[in-house]
Amino acid sequence: MASRRQVHYSPLPVDEDDDDYDGIGGRHDPRFEYSPGAFDKIPWKSIALALFLLFLGSLLLFLSFFILTGHMGGEKSQGYGLLALGILAFLPGFYETRMAYYSWRGAKGYRFASIPSY
Repeated sequence: MASRRQVHYSPLPVDEDDDDYDGIGGRHDPRFEYSPGAFDKIPWKSIALALFLLFLGSLLLFLSFFILTGHMGGEKSQGYGLLALGILAFLPGFYETRMAYYSWRGAKGYRFASIPSY
């Protein structure tokens, strides 16, 4: 059995005048700081990505529909592949675009802060 070292740790002294100290016994973390201006910031890159995914997914879904119904040349396996890719692109694009639209309209419960920014 390995021997344990007898090390006694003691907490560092906390300066009460420190700006980072929250007074409750913990440290203040600026990541969780509330700022009303953060809700008004529009994540343009995220909205552009959502619109791109929405249009790409719609295009792939239409192409798969035309292949599967025989209006366009191609095998059924190609149609199913495009269908899967269309669904994978359309769903997140639709979700994020809907959230951006409702945030823009000011619907209750929707904020631009709920859209991740890239």
